[in-house]
Amino acid sequence: MLDRNPENYFAQIEQAAFEPANLVAGIGPSPDKMLQGRLFAYPDAHRYRIGANYTQLPVNAAKSPVNSYSKDGAMRYQNIPDPVYAPNSYGGPHANPAIAGETAAAYGVEAEVIRSAYKLHAEDDDFGQPGTMVRKVFNDEQRERFVGNVAGHLRNDVSEPILERAFQYWKNVDKETGDKIEQAVRSGGPAYEK
Repeated sequence: MLDRNPENYFAQIEQAAFEPANLVAGIGPSPDKMLQGRLFAYPDAHRYRIGANYTQLPVNAAKSPVNSYSKDGAMRYQNIPDPVYAPNSYGGPHANPAIAGETAAAYGVEAEVIRSAYKLHAEDDDFGQPGTMVRKVFNDEQRERFVGNVAGHLRNDVSEPILERAFQYWKNVDKETGDKIEQAVRSGGPAYEK
């Protein structure tokens, strides 16, 4: 609202969050080092100063619909009923790389600061730490409760394709625990709710 004086100084000025990282799809930043630093620093400062959901405040809200999996947090304005993970089996919002393209690379920006998808490394492992927790940190009673909790939730009208993926996920964490979870779900065994 740069075409008139503010009616409410706090709501329209003090809560405003301008940031160079908020770019229209297809437009990339220049290689200017000060700009590169501000791309990171300004949104971080706004999250600290105004709150995690500062982009939902009326003064900062996008004029077009924003589809994301952002959910909950301080000062939450919108209620997102969709699942909060991607990809999901229910056709929720998903990224479309064809819209944005590779804009920053054209300016010769170093790889450390460009916006790009994470490239997996040989040492990346999503299942090592949770597997260690299940095998070495949990005692037998905790493992039993854990299996019961997971199985109890998976029995709540979860479709078969999702069940298969969940079983495989837990088997990747720990084969024995994954087998116990599947057995508990299939047999209708005891489930723990605490």
